[in-house]
Amino acid sequence: MVKKQLNPILKLVLELGPVGIYLLAYKRFQDTPLTVGGTEYGAVVAATAVFVPLMLLAMAITYALTRELPRMAVFTAIVVVVFGGLTVWLNDDTFTKMRPTVVYSLFAFVLGVGLWVQKRSYLEYLMGQMIPMTQRGWMIFTRNWVFFFIFMAVFNEFVWRVLGEEAWVWLDTFGQMALTFGFLATQWPLLSRHMVEEDGGEG
Repeated sequence: MVKKQLNPILKLVLELGPVGIYLLAYKRFQDTPLTVGGTEYGAVVAATAVFVPLMLLAMAITYALTRELPRMAVFTAIVVVVFGGLTVWLNDDTFTKMRPTVVYSLFAFVLGVGLWVQKRSYLEYLMGQMIPMTQRGWMIFTRNWVFFFIFMAVFNEFVWRVLGEEAWVWLDTFGQMALTFGFLATQWPLLSRHMVEEDGGEG
């Protein structure tokens, strides 16, 4: 069965649209907190209340058009809903600020257990069909992701606890994406060395 592909522009809108609106909502409520029923909600809490439904709507549209959702996207959505829900319900932005720390830590833990306990790459299981690479290449690639996820978890804690809320919002929206792309760029030599040709020989 041929998988349905989203239009690249629509795909970009569905992925970045909710993030961009989250940032705009934060800036909107930064100086004038949202007040509902006499309760005042800070900028991060209000922006989270806007972001979560939009993210779920974007995922629903993606599924309706393609009939599939990436496993990691589903996991991330569950975490966002749980921590975002707690943030809004308890009116405490600590939960949403710690969300990336939890996500990155869990990714690092799962990949680490597979790598060092089971001696296998879970990334290869998830992405092996998209990136033909030697087993040694997958093990090194997975190890590098573990260290990157650990760095991102620690960095997220440092930013929101030390640098402040606005710096964290920029990290949570577009900073994480930029750092991830930067990390992937550093991995290109590794991927090139361990890439496998379609006939099974190393490239």
